[in-house]
Amino acid sequence: MPIATPEVYREMLDRAKAGRFAYPAINVTSSQTLNAALRGFAEAESDGIIQISTGGAEFLGGQYSKDMVTGAVALAEFAHIVAEKYPVTIALHTDHCPKDKLDGYVRPLLAVSEERVKAGGNPLFQSHMWDGSAETLADNLAIAQELLARADAARIVLEVEITPTGGEEDGVSHEINDSLYTTAEDAIRTAEALGLGDKGRYLLAASFGNVHGVYKPGNVVLRPDLLKELNEGVAAKFGLPAGSKPFDFVFHGGSGSSEEEIATALENGVVKMNIDTDTQYAFTRPVADHMFRNYDGVLKVDGEVGSKKAYDPRTWGKLAEASMAQRVVEAARNLRSAGTKIK
Repeated sequence: MPIATPEVYREMLDRAKAGRFAYPAINVTSSQTLNAALRGFAEAESDGIIQISTGGAEFLGGQYSKDMVTGAVALAEFAHIVAEKYPVTIALHTDHCPKDKLDGYVRPLLAVSEERVKAGGNPLFQSHMWDGSAETLADNLAIAQELLARADAARIVLEVEITPTGGEEDGVSHEINDSLYTTAEDAIRTAEALGLGDKGRYLLAASFGNVHGVYKPGNVVLRPDLLKELNEGVAAKFGLPAGSKPFDFVFHGGSGSSEEEIATALENGVVKMNIDTDTQYAFTRPVADHMFRNYDGVLKVDGEVGSKKAYDPRTWGKLAEASMAQRVVEAARNLRSAGTKIK
């Protein structure tokens, strides 16, 4: 059962919170990067999350039609087959989807899973993300309520982002400023609108200074201790026991974070951390090295014929897979999920 059932996915999230670890959520854009992520999870003996952004899905759909739903469904179906060969459990997730892409991405994918569940099967994806961080909180939560009801009926977990993450992700950008910090009031309004599990399970991407992409030290001030304040504020509002962690938090913009920052986030309820920038670089770096070292083999220089072994995509593709897999292993170790696989 390498692709998690809805029940197993929820068990994964519960185990992560109880054990104070988080799953690396690796963005993929091809069968190669999918296999690299799966290999990394297997080598780390860690269950994990594979995710596809709107841009990734568009790329997977092919540049002729650029159909996001086709791309996402195709890779998800492929993952259901190839993941059978890996001794870990994997959840499939769709990453950032803003309001203008809901009708072309998340809503059609929910419909795909609704049909599968009606036929007695499991949903195609285990979770979907609604990124309403560019909207007012009221509008964000209103849409989240609609999506949560549909997701819950299809046995899917919804991820919501209630306040901005800085930087740029698939064309959606936010400035790096004080708005990158979720308040206790924001968290309370979220719990009032979406419940605390009674209306369906959801993951919460709260902001504590997170920034997507690459940034130099000192440009961003992460405050993962803020997550404790959010939990405490909601626990007090709803009369929950002291020390409760009502939210399943997601750490966005995790590339480049220090081990200390990650550890603090884990202690405060983070169960999923998105990793894209670092794994992109890990995949591309050995390809660049191969091309530079084998310049006259990958190109037909001065009328020569080059070297088929040098430009064969399998040659440099294997190097890329191994490098990205190793970065996934590193992520699993940093997030304490290494060695925690369910089976």
